[in-house]
Amino acid sequence: MPTPWRLTRSAEASLIDIAQWTVETFGPRQAAAYEEDLIAVCRDIAAGIAISQDCRRLIDPNLPEDLRFARAGQHFVIFIEDAAQVIIIDFLHGRSDMLRRLANLPFPRGDRDH
Repeated sequence: MPTPWRLTRSAEASLIDIAQWTVETFGPRQAAAYEEDLIAVCRDIAAGIAISQDCRRLIDPNLPEDLRFARAGQHFVIFIEDAAQVIIIDFLHGRSDMLRRLANLPFPRGDRDH
C-alpha cells in the first residue's frame, strides 16, 4: 500500500507555475499531460517504486540526510519521507541552480527531527 503524500505550499506554487508556463509555451493539452507526469512521479515515490537519489550524495553533503530527489521530465521532484508520509518539498527545473535552490527550500517544521 502506498504511503500517503502531500505537497508543501512551495511545491503547490511551483506546480502552478510549471503548468502556466507550459500552457503559454506548448498549450493546454501539453500542460495537462506534463502535470499528470509530475503527479505520477509523486505517486510512484509514495508507492516506493520511483528511482530516487540522495541529495546529499550528489549535490551537497550539508543538506538534510533524508532529502531525496526523483527525475520527472525536465524537473526534479524534491522530497522527504518517513514511515507516515512522503512530503513533496518542491519541483525544481533541471537547469536551475540546484544547490542554491535546495539551500533556500522551506522544509516543513514539525515533520522532521532536525
